[in-house]
Amino acid sequence: MQPQEPHAAPAVPERPRKRTGTIALSLIAGLLLGVAGTGAAWMLSADGASAGGGPEADARAACRALDGFDPATYAEKGPAGEIAVNRYAAADSLSTSAAAGDARYKPLAEAVRTSRQRFSMVFRFDETVKKDLDRARTFCEDL
Repeated sequence: MQPQEPHAAPAVPERPRKRTGTIALSLIAGLLLGVAGTGAAWMLSADGASAGGGPEADARAACRALDGFDPATYAEKGPAGEIAVNRYAAADSLSTSAAAGDARYKPLAEAVRTSRQRFSMVFRFDETVKKDLDRARTFCEDL
């Protein structure tokens, strides 16, 4: 009698990965890169914000980050997308820091935070998200 070969298990098709997980990981990576970018911006800034410039310096730095932020490049791969992700995160971190130091900057922080929260729910820069960004930028014009 010849030994029987073991039966191979039928191939199970691989389930496609969920896009939500990929997007969530991208957002988390963006947040971490943004925090790193914020630290680098503070260290490299020439206006003294890194040397204890205080809430006003943080608010101005947040506004500079918003000024250079282009929502149209946020989802791009490569440097343009990375820059957009980091500037958006930096604006959030810096405006939050400014608001923690001086309540006058709370509307700026709330507008940026609200726009990021809304974006994280819809994953696109729709009119509501853009409205919050415009509100933050309007606050920056008055600085």
